[in-house]
Amino acid sequence: MRTYRQYCSIAKALDVVGDRWTLLIIRELLVRGPARYTDIREGVPGIATNLLAERLRELIREGLVRRRDTPPPVAATVFELTERGRELEPVLLALGRWGAPYMYESPGQEDQFRSRWLAWPAAMLLTDGEPDAPLVTVELSAGDEPVVFEISGGRIQTRPSDGSEPDAWLRGTPQMLLGVLSGRLDLATARSEGLEFGGDERVIRRMQPVAA
Repeated sequence: MRTYRQYCSIAKALDVVGDRWTLLIIRELLVRGPARYTDIREGVPGIATNLLAERLRELIREGLVRRRDTPPPVAATVFELTERGRELEPVLLALGRWGAPYMYESPGQEDQFRSRWLAWPAAMLLTDGEPDAPLVTVELSAGDEPVVFEISGGRIQTRPSDGSEPDAWLRGTPQMLLGVLSGRLDLATARSEGLEFGGDERVIRRMQPVAA
């Protein structure tokens, strides 16, 4: 691991997490929770397998990630964040907030996308507009593995889809989904432009923009 050799807290932090791909690996573990090596590699498209292994070794050595064997019948080796690693969540949220304006541009031809990455805009942009109402779910998909938003108690949390029927669902391009989530695109306009929708429209309206 390279070092800036500067007695500065920012430099010290970058010594640990400043290498390319490192924060994206942490993003995947924050969004997914404990994950197998193959799951992490799928969620960080473009990384070479040997480089991913190297980055994971470095994160384990620094105490940000731990490796754990799960018991039968689904025996597997998973990687998960330690408490120290989870302390990076507000750092990534701040980076995501700063980078959000770039998301409103058209993606490049080689840009890849995963529906679960919408967890970050949801955490930054949305809140539960009816905190006293029962829990409802919204499933979003951009053509890959869908992600579910759980809306309850004033909060919106995300998880992978488990195949159960949501209260509402949205399917479309990443730009359309982000437009609806951010309030830049109303649902009717998005549907006229090709967004697919099903379920209770009131559930969608319950996702309210966070006050500035």
